[in-house]
Amino acid sequence: MNDSSTSGELADSLRVLLSRLSPGDRLPSSRELTKEYRVGPATVARAIAALAAEGAVVTRPGSGTYVAQRTRRHDGGASGDTSWQTVALTDRAVDTHLIADPLGPPPAGTITMDGGYVHRSLQPTRALSAAMARAARRPDAWDRAPAGGLTALRTVFARVVGGSVAPDDVLITAGGQSALSIAFRAIAGPGSPVLVESPTYPRALAAARAAGLRPVPVPLDGDGLRPDLLADAFAMTGARLLYCQPTYQNPTGTALTPERRRQIIDVARASGAFVLEDDFARHLGHGGAVPRPLVADDRDGTVVHVTSLTKPAAPSLRIGALVARGPVMERMRAVRLVDDFFVTRPLQEAALEVLSSPSWDRHVRALGAALRERCAVLAAAVTQEIPGATLTGLPTGGLHLWVRLPPGVDDTVLTAAARQRGVAVSAGSRYFATEPPAAHLRIGFAATADHAELTEGARRLGEALADVRP
Repeated sequence: MNDSSTSGELADSLRVLLSRLSPGDRLPSSRELTKEYRVGPATVARAIAALAAEGAVVTRPGSGTYVAQRTRRHDGGASGDTSWQTVALTDRAVDTHLIADPLGPPPAGTITMDGGYVHRSLQPTRALSAAMARAARRPDAWDRAPAGGLTALRTVFARVVGGSVAPDDVLITAGGQSALSIAFRAIAGPGSPVLVESPTYPRALAAARAAGLRPVPVPLDGDGLRPDLLADAFAMTGARLLYCQPTYQNPTGTALTPERRRQIIDVARASGAFVLEDDFARHLGHGGAVPRPLVADDRDGTVVHVTSLTKPAAPSLRIGALVARGPVMERMRAVRLVDDFFVTRPLQEAALEVLSSPSWDRHVRALGAALRERCAVLAAAVTQEIPGATLTGLPTGGLHLWVRLPPGVDDTVLTAAARQRGVAVSAGSRYFATEPPAAHLRIGFAATADHAELTEGARRLGEALADVRP
């Protein structure tokens, strides 16, 4: 096999090798495969990643790659033929590449730096457990909840948003992702363009495409979304919807400047368009003043606001809210009734108790201090351990760093090599609706156990970069 051989050809050769091995057998090391098949480390990393995604092999950091257990049906028979489903399912509406990890679940012992939630040690677990227990004991705990959500909970969300937002302007949802899905389907019809920041949140892209929308990217700079290019994009596409994250944008961490906040709303209003404001990081500031939501200063119903408790609290606190005025709110209420009627009452009651307690403000302050420290630790480790990588900025809120890779480095190859080194990070290409201008990584600092793991994760990432760097 010569140097021009593809990772696909190498994967085919390794499948032949796997057929001769037994489950649990160890494959030759990456160095041995590089030598035997006369390919580069990047080709080996791609091939192993493809086999791992198929479930054919299992990688164990620090140990090697092993033949996976071959699955059988519980009745001992051969697997059925499901190929007919390819024809029946026709076109795919959900882009699974954006919402599923192409490398599969990370092996045990992997340092998690690709997640979007805070580590268990940063969650208000005791308060959540106590609130949930009390909510479940209420006489009306299992009664049907109002379709729009409990009035008291909507009142709390309205107070958090501020401005002239009233409880009737709030719709409780099963987390932020559900809110995005409802909003995309309610606001724009299938086939319509939707303007998005570039880069942006991959699951928002997936939700938009699942609703039949066509994402059109609008670039960011250090001050956030560019209003001049936004106006051009509205004019060229005829779009009637912009999806954006003005506060601690995911993945860049950028906060839209006050001047641009006014400009974005003015441009959208002049274009007769809605702004879907994803305010996921409202409670993820690093100790400084958090900018006001766009919707707080919008009186004409231009802004539809999305917020959630999942990020600052815990992954399973699937409570979010949509805030809007006018007919668009009625449209979103109708979509939610079609979807699931209402959010389970005990979870709403528990969320209401947690949000209404003085301990919530203490938790948010403590979380902000912890995230600020972790952000600084990771930024220092990236600078020291990953030569040639460039931090695009130090965020003042959020859960991630956005890192530009040296020229010639493939972000997907690097993430696969990093997984073999025992650290999970996110390839930057997932965050672009079209071709990325450069290779990036999103590296999280909230999901690890402690500062030591952050430093060690950066060290392993540096070793992975050395493995694949041209």
